[in-house]
Amino acid sequence: MQTSSLSFAAKPSFLSTPIRVKSQYKQNTLSDTKIMATPKWAQKTVVLPAQKRGCHLVTPKIVKEIEQDLSGFKCGLANFFLQHTSASLTINENYDTDVRHDTETFLNKIVPEGPSAPWKHTMEGPDDMPAHIKSSMFGCALTVPITDGRLNMGTWQGIWLCEHRDYATPRKIVVTLNGV
Repeated sequence: MQTSSLSFAAKPSFLSTPIRVKSQYKQNTLSDTKIMATPKWAQKTVVLPAQKRGCHLVTPKIVKEIEQDLSGFKCGLANFFLQHTSASLTINENYDTDVRHDTETFLNKIVPEGPSAPWKHTMEGPDDMPAHIKSSMFGCALTVPITDGRLNMGTWQGIWLCEHRDYATPRKIVVTLNGV
């Protein structure tokens, strides 16, 4: 272990003797860097077909599109970035479809739509501003660990595309993989 001393130009009385700090970290040497794996990157844009309004489990589709690159990573991170402002990504229940239905019901209940809604932005339709708000609530990006060439999510977790528009278009997700 390394030991170092801290010193001050004008020592306060309680620091009349140097403080010795033992570091728990070993300093890297040139020989240490030879055994480190070289980080690598991969990136792909996955296009999901237009979905009806609601929450959709898209993990299998995304994994199918990236599995060849994903398999090359022992350890790392996968970032999923949705290039849209009226849909969102989240991680949630991957088994019971009632959870997706209930989530859509909740979103529609807390974000008002229609003629009585207070929104000014309506030029793209009455569902557009509510879609922007819902998108901001869940967000457009996720990060998932990669372990041994697979997404390391919990048993009951899956990636959802939440479509907040009545007449959606195909959605693009930029998937960036980084690791060793």
